[in-house]
Parts: sequence; C-alpha cells; structure tokens
Amino acid sequence: MPGWSKRILWVDLSRGVFREWRYPGEMALMFLGGRGFAAKILWDFLEPGVDPLGPRNLFVAAVGPLTGLPGPNTGKLVVAAKSPLTGGYGDGNIGSWAAVQMRAAGWDAIVLEGASEKPVVLVVEDDRAWLEPAEDLWGLDAFRAYDKLVERYGRSAGILLIGPAGENMVRYATVVSMKGRAGGRPGMGAVLGSKRVKAIVVRGTKRPELFDPEAVMRAAVEAIREVKASPSFGFWMRQGTMFTVEWAQEASVLPAYNFREGVFEGYEGLSGSYMERIEVDLRSCPLCVIPCGHVIEDVEGRRVELDYENVAMLGSNLGVSRLEEAGLLNRLADLYGLDTISLGGTLGYALEAAERGKLELDAGWGEARKIAGLVEDIALRRGVGDLLAEGSARVSRKLGETWYAMHVKGLEVSAYDCHAAPGMALAFATSPIGAHHKDAWMIGWEIQHGRTEYSREKVRKLIWMQRFRGGLFEAAVACRFPVVETGLGLEHYLRLLQAATGQSLSLDDIYTIADRIYALIRMIWVREHGGWSTDMDMPPERWFREPLTKGPLKGARLDPDRFRDMLQMYYEERGWAPNGVPRPDTLHRLGLHDAANLAERHMTTAS
Repeated sequence: MPGWSKRILWVDLSRGVFREWRYPGEMALMFLGGRGFAAKILWDFLEPGVDPLGPRNLFVAAVGPLTGLPGPNTGKLVVAAKSPLTGGYGDGNIGSWAAVQMRAAGWDAIVLEGASEKPVVLVVEDDRAWLEPAEDLWGLDAFRAYDKLVERYGRSAGILLIGPAGENMVRYATVVSMKGRAGGRPGMGAVLGSKRVKAIVVRGTKRPELFDPEAVMRAAVEAIREVKASPSFGFWMRQGTMFTVEWAQEASVLPAYNFREGVFEGYEGLSGSYMERIEVDLRSCPLCVIPCGHVIEDVEGRRVELDYENVAMLGSNLGVSRLEEAGLLNRLADLYGLDTISLGGTLGYALEAAERGKLELDAGWGEARKIAGLVEDIALRRGVGDLLAEGSARVSRKLGETWYAMHVKGLEVSAYDCHAAPGMALAFATSPIGAHHKDAWMIGWEIQHGRTEYSREKVRKLIWMQRFRGGLFEAAVACRFPVVETGLGLEHYLRLLQAATGQSLSLDDIYTIADRIYALIRMIWVREHGGWSTDMDMPPERWFREPLTKGPLKGARLDPDRFRDMLQMYYEERGWAPNGVPRPDTLHRLGLHDAANLAERHMTTAS
C-alpha cells in the first residue's frame, strides 16, 4: 500500500531484542500515522496502570504519510508515551532530520519497551538496528551531546536526544534535536531517560513508495508557491510567532506574574519589533518554507532560538522584561532539555508561592539571573529544584495551595491568559494531552467573534480546529503554520495525501479520523484513571476566582456555571456522555469497538 511502509520497529531495551511488526493496512486508513499510530499502539499494547517512569511504559516515535515529502513543512514526527507529568496520554511533535530519515529508512514508527541497564544510543540504519554504549554522552548537555553524535554518525543522520533533565527524569523533560528543536511537553524526555536512552539516531537510503511521485511534486510546488505568495509571508519571515507579544498585550491575554494579569508593563522589551532589531540568524525545521526560529544573542552573548510561547512564559509570566534575559532562560531550557512552557508555569507558581511565604527561594519576580540558577537546579534535581522538577500540580499539592497552579490535568497552560477568553480556556481544558495550544488556537478567532460568549458556535469552531490542527497535522504529520499563518488551503494537503497514498480522502474523512483519534486518546485517559469527571476538564481555578486588576478588561473573570454549560455542549457535539466519557455508540461508529466495551463500564449521567 503506497504512502506507508506498514512496518514498525519494536525494540526491547531490556533484552536487546529487535523485531519488525507489519501492521494491517486497516490501521493506516483508520489512524493515518503520527499521533494516530501512537494512540493506537498505546491503547493496544500499554498495560494500564504502569509507572510512566518504569520499564513497562512504551515510548513511540511515529511519522505519517506526509512526513518527508517535498511539501511545505513536512520534516516532523510525533513522540508519545504515558506521561510522567500527567499520568495520562502524552505526546508532542518535533521538527528533526530524524523524521525525514525514519521515512527514508522505511519505518512508520519506532517503539521502545523495557529499559537498558546502561546508557545507550539506539542506531537505526535502513533495515538494521542496534544499541551502542553511551556512557561518554550521559551527563552532557543537549548541545554538546548533539555535536558528538553528529561527529560520530555524520551530518546527514537524524538525531533525537535528551539533555540532563531527561536523564534526571524531570517530569517535563523534552526530546530535543538540532540545538533548538524540541517536542514532547508532558515528559517524553523523562521517559527516554528512564529507559537509559540518550539518543535515537536514524539513517535511511530508501525512497518512500508513493502512489504518484510526479503528482506529489506538482502538489508540493503549488502549495509552496501559494505560501510564498501570501500577503502575510513577508511579515512572518521578519517576526514569526514573536509578533504575538504585542498582539497579546493589546488583546489583554499576555500572561504576567503567573497569569495574574493579561497585560505586562515591560512587554516592549520582549516584543517582535524589538527582536527584529537584535536578530542575528533564522533557523527552521527540515523542509520548512516559513522558518519560525528567530535567533538573538542572550544576555551572556550566546545564541538562542526564540518563539512566542518561550518568551511569554519565561519573560512576562516571570516578570522578566528584557528579551536577552528571557533568552538566557530559553537557552538553558534548550541546553538541559526542559519544556519551556511547563518550566515557565512551574517557576511562575514557585515565585508566587515564595511571595506568599509558602516556599523559600533565592529568586523573585524579574530576577532572571537568579531564576537561571533555579533552571539548573531543576534540571539536575538539586535542592529546591528537585521539588520543582515535579511540575506545578504536584508542587501545589505538596504546599497545600492549588488554586493558583496554572495547569489542566497536570500540564501547565500555554501563554494565553483566559480570564476573558472562555473559548481558549475550553481549548486548554479539552486538549488531549492537558493544557496546550497546538490543538486549537481559539484565542484569535474568539477575540474577533465575541470573547465574552459561551456559545455552541464557539464550541463547534473549537472542535473544527481540533480536527485539522490536532487531527490532520498531528497524524499526517506536518506543520500547521503554512495554514494558520499564511492561509494555505487545506485542499493542498488532501492533494498531497492522494498523490502519496492513492487514497481519495475528503475533509470529512480526515475529520472522522481526527474524531477517532481524540476519542481513543480520551479512552486511554479513562482507562488510566478508572473513570472520568468533568472536574478533570476544567481550566485553572485562578481564572474563575480572581479577576484581572489591570488593563482594558479589568475586572474580567470566567463564569464557572456558564463554562460548565459550554463544556457540556462540547461533550454533546463530540458524542460524549455528560461526565466526559465517549458514548459506546460513538465509539462503535468510529470503529473503536474494544474501547466501547470499556466505556460501558464508566457511563454515568452526572459529573
């Protein structure tokens, strides 16, 4: 079947055994790849209740039928596992040559089980795979380790690795690559660290079997031309996501001081306009036509790659008003392999807890140099850093003050304050991995179409976004930026898919696949938690309890009753029960018959 290799490499790290699994073609048609394959593998093969940092957890790296094609921004893969941060399904996508090389090596996914006794590098070269000792790499930061791996395996090798945070099993450690690419917010790097895998190196020499290679090239060229002809292309190339700092300040959604406010007095020093004046380079993922990696020199004179989420969470959210200082914290996160969003969220909670006398810290709001010491402490699990390495949800429970811990299901919220944005709050609440923005960036649409509304129209718009952002792009696998930032039509991806696979998929077909993936991920959560409650789909208490005190929306806060009504609308639109469990008839309609059997046992009519 063209478009997929129909091969998955299964690695037992405990025994050093490798096997090839030739999965049925039905799996490709039902789940597409990437996140879809990860969810299906974890549902079928992950034993419920396992320790996320134990050897029985599974780590999955998966590509999709668009990965590595000459289309716009296709150098992506998904990493997934049971999350050590949330205890549920966790994943993330990462731009890396490893994605392109995995496709060229002829593998649709790599699954790791067990754990090695000593640090290792997994090397995959076409049909061969083996483990090599990595004691000399263990303990090295992600930049030095990457350089050594390139020296050893060549510049063409695709490399995924972890830094010291992953080795020390910080619960929000990421998988990193290429000195600036990172993915797997809910602790995917910690899972690799628990398995003693410092890196995965992939090299391939094959060409993916495509249904019509010439049609793929024609569709790719047409899509790339449309991207570059977009009126927004030039501005994007100048600022990328960094334009969002000024936009968020104007819209009163820029997080400040642990999401107390939606405006920040020092925003100009963090802005895209300021970044333009000091930028020294521009970086991208492989096969990218709209690079987003804007590079500056931080306060120590070292280069760091920035984007909005990192700058807002490590800048305004911590009271830091100099881009060069936020850049220092960003660089340290990349160096150690820490998720910048969860790092900023956990540090924000810690600074506020210290302010309230609940925690002793040698750092305060805006003190970037002292906060940098905390970042190192977290990565090395040293002193108070050992506590903060657990994430804001666990820290808040230990300190006995949970209401200003800014997370959903244990995953810290991304950089959009939602005191006056119920649609974005719902996007955070219903993201399949915990509070993350990538599945549905509702905030822009919401501000244009009525930010105070708690409407069914808003719910339907959210689900539509989840279907193409969290469904199509996470399963196919490709970057969403050409669509959401330059207006590229989704029909281009349907043409690429048809040319690559020979399958004539409509948008409705894609949306059904997305619904299937979302329902299965929710059932993984239900299985892990032994049921479900609407409370698990609620945004942070602060947005309900404490109104804004600054800016044009002073006094705004979420209405808990209206939000719960909107959450029920979301469940209804998805065909889920009032407690948030997908209905058995919905699961049967999606072909998830074994999941429907589990859902029968967890059906209730009240939350």
